[in-house]
Amino acid sequence: LTALACGAVLGRALARFGAAPEALVQVLPGGPELGNALVESPDVALVSATGSTRMGRIVGPKVAARFGRSILELGGNNAGIVCPSADTAMTLRAVAFGAMGTAGQRCTTMRRLFVHDDIYDALVPGLIRAYASVSVGNPLETDALVGPLIDGAAYRAMQEALEAAGAAGGTVHGGTREDIGPDSAYYARPALVEMPAQTGPVLEETFAPILYVMRYSDFDAVFEAHNAVGAGLSSSIFTTDLREMELFLSARGSDCGIANVNIGTSGAEIGGE
Repeated sequence: LTALACGAVLGRALARFGAAPEALVQVLPGGPELGNALVESPDVALVSATGSTRMGRIVGPKVAARFGRSILELGGNNAGIVCPSADTAMTLRAVAFGAMGTAGQRCTTMRRLFVHDDIYDALVPGLIRAYASVSVGNPLETDALVGPLIDGAAYRAMQEALEAAGAAGGTVHGGTREDIGPDSAYYARPALVEMPAQTGPVLEETFAPILYVMRYSDFDAVFEAHNAVGAGLSSSIFTTDLREMELFLSARGSDCGIANVNIGTSGAEIGGE
């Protein structure tokens, strides 16, 4: 509906100011058949696609096979690193927004958090309280900060990931379905999972509000864990030590295209459909 509304607004603007080519902008609602037609057509010189890494693995080779160009904005198993010198109040706010905003359904959502042993007990209990108290509901009717999951499949994927995390030794806080709206609506309380190690579902992107929290003690080793996933897109470090900031932003640090300092991972989504 948003795309249709934007197309209508732009159409009125073009008609008002004139001198625009016919059908300069077209909004074409459809499914895989329509997407495949655009991907395979030699008349479409550039395909900019936003979606999952699975989608990118399909679209990229198909466009390249006809010597077209593609811009792929795909998924991200995005992480943050919290250093001992971090401002805990600022970090809590940034992590909570980055992990729970848009119900975790954003390519730059924070999904993993590495917290140093020295600051873990000062930060994580506050995060758990934030997860327990955040308002969940219809943002069109209430002041709720967390809206619904897109559909039942997304909710089931979230529950499967939480079950796998629990089986791997994780402690799950939240993640339950909220009794809001009709049966076809899937509202879920965001989940924070304390994990003993980066394993199982932590290594995969689940498009839902799940944040896996892990302890670390060695600053060099945490970079290896941070980069040890196949879908890094955005990243953050929370520190007041300039040397740690510079290392995180260097070739030895984050391997993500977006590297933030003292802000969350979300933002800077520039892909288009």
